[in-house]
Amino acid sequence: MTKVYKKTSGNGDIALYLGKRDFTDHVDSVDIVDGVIKVDPANLNGKKVFVYLACAFRYGSEDLDVIGVSFRRDIWIQRVQMYPVTGGSPTLTPMQECLMKKVGEQGYPFSFQMPTDLPCSVSLQPGPNDTGKACGVDFEVKAYIADKADPSDEPAKKDTCRLMIRKIQFAPIGNKPGPKSDVSKQFMMSDKPLNLEASLEKEIYYHGETITVNVKINNQTNKVVKKIQVSVEQLTNVVLYSSDTYTKAVSTEEFGETVESNGTLEKSFQITPLLANNVEKRGLSVDGRLKDGDTNLASTTLSQGEKEMQGILVSYKVKVNLMAAGGGLLGGLTGSDVIVELPLTLMSPKPAESVIMFHANRADISIEAMEG
Repeated sequence: MTKVYKKTSGNGDIALYLGKRDFTDHVDSVDIVDGVIKVDPANLNGKKVFVYLACAFRYGSEDLDVIGVSFRRDIWIQRVQMYPVTGGSPTLTPMQECLMKKVGEQGYPFSFQMPTDLPCSVSLQPGPNDTGKACGVDFEVKAYIADKADPSDEPAKKDTCRLMIRKIQFAPIGNKPGPKSDVSKQFMMSDKPLNLEASLEKEIYYHGETITVNVKINNQTNKVVKKIQVSVEQLTNVVLYSSDTYTKAVSTEEFGETVESNGTLEKSFQITPLLANNVEKRGLSVDGRLKDGDTNLASTTLSQGEKEMQGILVSYKVKVNLMAAGGGLLGGLTGSDVIVELPLTLMSPKPAESVIMFHANRADISIEAMEG
């Protein structure tokens, strides 16, 4: 049974059909957004029908869009006139062939190709007392009835229908050795430094997977390492009118291992960043979701680096912090931290490939009418 998503306008004159709502960003290309719109021209009264695909940053609820103040900024938008038809007959995808058979003569196919420099679907987690739609980057396919493609007045809700979709990335196939970093810190009254080295076993970790951090310490100073702290931090870069980066710890573990003066330690520590442990942390980036489905911490944003993206870009780092203190009565007053950081790629694995053949005469199609 193949599921198809449908949304009908309030007046019933137009209806959107999509075969899926998740579209994969492969870094060097993005899945084509293909669908069909059904148009009943009986009540159009000379007006036209358009469809657009938009990527937008939403920083406030639609309920707040009053007195001409919009809490939404379009990052990218592409519009196409669907009725009356202005061009020739396009080549249909297998899904469109299937949908056209079901919709009939009132069906018109459309396709959009998103550029590779758009951000993925990401939401900023609201606080416990926040209400309304979460801020973040979202994508929508919207059909509307109007006199022109970009009307000065927003079309009435009864003349529109829309389906939210997601642009998502998955971890690349194949994993590389993890990063390694070291730091050497000199203290007063010590001839030799404290050396700290940290490394990860691999480059990419999946959501929910335990991260192993290998730590090597060579303490040639007169200080004592009293505690070792390992943390994972999420860096959210919001690029709109300016570029602002927000850092939030998503997992922190403290370990009581000590390293005496002129001592060494070589040990592995485990840490597991989970959204379940951060559900009340306002402003945390999470993967975009449709309706109220489950989600996870936002995945690392992969890009080709050729052109700066706008929207929300997410990265992670692992931080190892040694808390060193001097000996004697003044030890607590002469403490110092030794810190090393490692880049972390946190993503979801690519789902198992499934090949679905669509035939124009097939009958096993489930149409899911979307609400809202």
